[in-house]
Amino acid sequence: MNFQLRKQHLLATLEQHGTVLVAEAAHQLGTTPITIRRDLALLSEQGLVLRTHGGAVRPGITKHPVAFTAKTTAHGAQKQAICRLAARHVAEGDTIFIDCGSTTFPLCAHVRHLKIRVVTNSLPVLFELAGTAVQVVMAGGEVDAKRQATHGAITVEHLQRYQVDKAFMGVDGISLKRGLSANSEKEASIYRAVAASAGHVYLLCDSSKLERDQYFQFAPLAAVGTLITDQQAPAELLARYREAGLTVLS
Repeated sequence: MNFQLRKQHLLATLEQHGTVLVAEAAHQLGTTPITIRRDLALLSEQGLVLRTHGGAVRPGITKHPVAFTAKTTAHGAQKQAICRLAARHVAEGDTIFIDCGSTTFPLCAHVRHLKIRVVTNSLPVLFELAGTAVQVVMAGGEVDAKRQATHGAITVEHLQRYQVDKAFMGVDGISLKRGLSANSEKEASIYRAVAASAGHVYLLCDSSKLERDQYFQFAPLAAVGTLITDQQAPAELLARYREAGLTVLS
């Protein structure tokens, strides 16, 4: 297959999924990863793609990374502490899911040296872990540039095919009365798809989200195995979550 045909395939994949991976494209086209990397380098020079570790994305995908960066920075110390606790529950050989939330993203830095498999719908997680000891599986689907993540029916269908040992998820709000709630039905559908087949669900949630309800309630507290939060969470409130059946770490 010549370059023009490979180019058409690569650009079509980017248009459909928002991202293309070198190894996957090489397999689909019956060529070598070196050839695909060379093709992507040429397309990058033409301004048609933006190179990433292990592949490429459409140039427009990274127009709005500031929103994600701002979310990651908010309550940054708490999120780092939460992810350090979470990393203790990841072992060599695990298959885990890391969602697209800003609270779960710092977990990448703590697991990048491990020989594990990470399934994700998050572009920042993909970029952070590609080229490390981790094998990354990116869920396909429509890319939301603001959220820096894939979402929608195709993404949900893709994620339902995977069995993960542990899922590390975020949430917009959690309360004893209403359970888990979100600002977006997109995020809720991803949570439900992954939680249904995960061996254990870890909810990574800074204390500002405890007893905070958002408009869309999507799951009961029973959809969580372990709640990991920060030390600013009131002890009496954490005791009530434990009484409700959750394992709580802080």
